[in-house]
Amino acid sequence: MAELLTELFGVSKPVIAMAHLPPLPGTPRNDPGLSIEQMIERVRADVDNLYAAGVDAVMFCNEDDRPYQFHAGPEAIATMTRIVTELRPKDRPFGVDYLWDPIAAMAVAAATGAAFIREVVTGVYESDMGIWAPDAAALYRFRSQINADHIRIFANITPEFASPLGSRSIARRAQSAVVSSLVDAILIAGPMAGAEPDLSAVEEAKAAVGDETPVLLNTGAKVENIAAYLRVADGVIVGSSLKVEGYTWNPVDPARAQAFMDAVRRVREQQG
Repeated sequence: MAELLTELFGVSKPVIAMAHLPPLPGTPRNDPGLSIEQMIERVRADVDNLYAAGVDAVMFCNEDDRPYQFHAGPEAIATMTRIVTELRPKDRPFGVDYLWDPIAAMAVAAATGAAFIREVVTGVYESDMGIWAPDAAALYRFRSQINADHIRIFANITPEFASPLGSRSIARRAQSAVVSSLVDAILIAGPMAGAEPDLSAVEEAKAAVGDETPVLLNTGAKVENIAAYLRVADGVIVGSSLKVEGYTWNPVDPARAQAFMDAVRRVREQQG
């Protein structure tokens, strides 16, 4: 297995759990009656429950800023930075995900001390937001300009709510993302938040990049399927199945989070 994840998280098959923020200012679903302090406390409850269950890291994300856009507003970036700064853990790594603005994610990550970001940085897609053409070169140059080369880039090559344009296979896209775009980890997602991808997609990506580059399951992880996925994937990012009733927009359910981590620990023990 790639050493990067062990170096970052101190454990094999790490679990990165999502800490979803309430809709940020300037977005359609934002509640103007909800103060930043109240937003912080809402996310704090989720983070506390996730760490109590034993997850290895959290990733802060503006999941409910629907419909998503490609360029974040300064009011949203400022608010997210404040929330992450208040809640960032002192004893373990954490990540930042801004849907869908990699530059914003990198800026927030650098300002708050995050170890990694999750974004779509390669390829071209037809998507719910229109044609999606991320610019890896701009992201990497921005990272260098702000002295943030230490922040790792986890790249989703099968983004939700989108389909790739062109005929390259998952294997080719994974190889190219690593060799040409220098991503640090490959993520494989299902068709939407909380939906699982075909296991064969994870297998194809892992076979293509080998042990030098981690491949993580990005959506759809559940107690019932995590053992099968972790036989192939090097780790997992999980959100929806840890929520009340398994619904993405609900708060974290402590019992669900605990059951999931118990299942992951059994996998780790079995795999040695």
